[in-house]
Amino acid sequence: QVQLVESGGGLVQPGGSLRLSCAASGRTFGTYTMAWFRQPPGKGREFSAAIKWSSPDTHYADAVKGRFTIFRDLAKNMVYLQMNSLKPDDTAVYFCAATTLWGPMIGSTDSYAHWGQGTQVTVSS
Repeated sequence: QVQLVESGGGLVQPGGSLRLSCAASGRTFGTYTMAWFRQPPGKGREFSAAIKWSSPDTHYADAVKGRFTIFRDLAKNMVYLQMNSLKPDDTAVYFCAATTLWGPMIGSTDSYAHWGQGTQVTVSS
């Protein structure tokens, strides 16, 4: 059974940085795409970034491109989201997710069968 556990959220000032971690377990993830979604207060869950487990191919939402970086550590079965130049609009619960798909559909929550419990990120002065 796939398990995804996020950590690293917290309170940060505008312009600051934060790194989120996702520990993945329960199977071999070689054919998977790993992603980060976020859910701002009162809004729906939205795509932020994705990476193929087997290659460094990545995809980013326009809202985070150039500020966020997704990367993985194959030996540790970890996926990370490095967030720089944070803005108040980045305030959200951030979720790690996994799917066997790759392509235009990876931006949709419907494409993901596995989710973590989420970690809160608050950007405020």
